[in-house]
Amino acid sequence: MKISAIRLWSRLSAMMFVIFTSLAAAATVDTAKSQITATFRQMNVPVAGRFNKFSGSIDFNPKNPSAGRARIEIDTASFDLDAPEYSEELRKKEWFDTATYPKAVFTSSSVAVVGNHFEAKGKFTLKSKTEDIKIIFTQRVDHGASVYEGELPISRKTYSIGSAEWDSTLEDKVIVKFRIVTPAK
Repeated sequence: MKISAIRLWSRLSAMMFVIFTSLAAAATVDTAKSQITATFRQMNVPVAGRFNKFSGSIDFNPKNPSAGRARIEIDTASFDLDAPEYSEELRKKEWFDTATYPKAVFTSSSVAVVGNHFEAKGKFTLKSKTEDIKIIFTQRVDHGASVYEGELPISRKTYSIGSAEWDSTLEDKVIVKFRIVTPAK
């Protein structure tokens, strides 16, 4: 009985070491140097805003992309159109419904090389709707920090952003662009 308990403890200790080492390897997003924006068209005029609050972690090595992983959480109430009355309107139930759904979350499940870019596949959740998505991005090192840049087209209708009455004036396609920076390890 003691031998089994010792083996079990040894295995659990090894598993905990692997889990904690993996978590420690992920770099926290430097939000002061990072940016996430969204652009859409209203009456065929581009409208751009930015998310002022987000967080996340990325563990990525371009020499071994398949081992990469990322998790990004976006505070939906932080969407800012540089016009307080419009930014406040987007927090309402018809739009982001930030009181009920304060976060949008992307969690990667795989990363692969595609041409001269990388492709991250994963789950994106907004307003309790989760979809499989692909994000094409580049990665480079700038003064020791990793810089990830890319964009993602999403459908506002898929995530119930705006009611059907807006369909004639508001385009369905929204382009989310990002520049995510993680400090040097």
